[in-house]
Amino acid sequence: MRAIQCVEWGGPERLRLVIMPPPQPGPGQVRIRVAAAGVNFPDALIIQGKYQLRPPLPFVPGTEVAGTIDTVGDGVATFRPGDRVVAFVGLGGFAEQVCAPQEQVAPLPSSVDMAVAAGFTLTYATAQHALAERGQLKPVETLLVLGAGGGVGLAAVELGKLAGARVIAAASSGDKLRAAQAAGADALIDYASADLREAIKQATDGRGVDVVFDPVGGSYTAAALRSLAWRGRLLVIGFAGGEIPQIPANLLLLKEVSAVGVYWGEYAKRDAAGNGRLLAQLLRWLAEGRLRPLVSRQYPLAEASRALEDLLQRRAVGKLVIRP
Repeated sequence: MRAIQCVEWGGPERLRLVIMPPPQPGPGQVRIRVAAAGVNFPDALIIQGKYQLRPPLPFVPGTEVAGTIDTVGDGVATFRPGDRVVAFVGLGGFAEQVCAPQEQVAPLPSSVDMAVAAGFTLTYATAQHALAERGQLKPVETLLVLGAGGGVGLAAVELGKLAGARVIAAASSGDKLRAAQAAGADALIDYASADLREAIKQATDGRGVDVVFDPVGGSYTAAALRSLAWRGRLLVIGFAGGEIPQIPANLLLLKEVSAVGVYWGEYAKRDAAGNGRLLAQLLRWLAEGRLRPLVSRQYPLAEASRALEDLLQRRAVGKLVIRP
């Protein structure tokens, strides 16, 4: 099979397109013929050796896929060859075939396009786990989404609206803000041209926001943290801006606010049953048309490096997908 391989730590330009034997499913695993693979920020970090997961070289990156099962390992009773599925694989997705434990695979409704599904799992599961479980977002509350034009940011906008919250979307360009507005955002902030803290104050009549969804980090985290209302929650998703912020403890004390870590991948491993329920709910909403993921660009497998570079340079609006 063809696959993208990381043979040395570094940027996307160091990835190689190779021919290698297809993986064989072990007990409890299924093998998926990949129709599409989502491109995510963790993929770009893993190949640079900057992520929590540091696999031995060489390896095939790619965290999430959609496709069709072509064979199953011993002990698999839930799936059979021919089933359409989505899967969170962690590694191996940028290839024509990949294996995954059956617990990390979910059936894909026939009405859902493979490219849409491939970019769905990580972003929407992260956003829903963050908002519903870690942030305890309530219908009467105000949610601020940083990085609102990216894949996980747009997912948070949609899911925040679905939860009944008022959503303020903050992003760095007009294109990203228009995408957030189309996803349902009630107010928009361009933090490339406006002071974030002052803009939040104006958008909330000085009250502040109840929940901040922060996949960006850097200086925006401090401004958002200072803009929380009484007993607000800062959800720490990631650091797409490149800088890991330092959070002063006194800011948590003054308004009894909380900084809450969100690591959906680890949650999925520790609570497979709970994660299964979360994914089933998200896929129902997707099939019903209540969620409308934006896939802005699709790349052939040979251009995986280009896809990751576009992501790192923050040129992406919505999700990028690779089509093996």
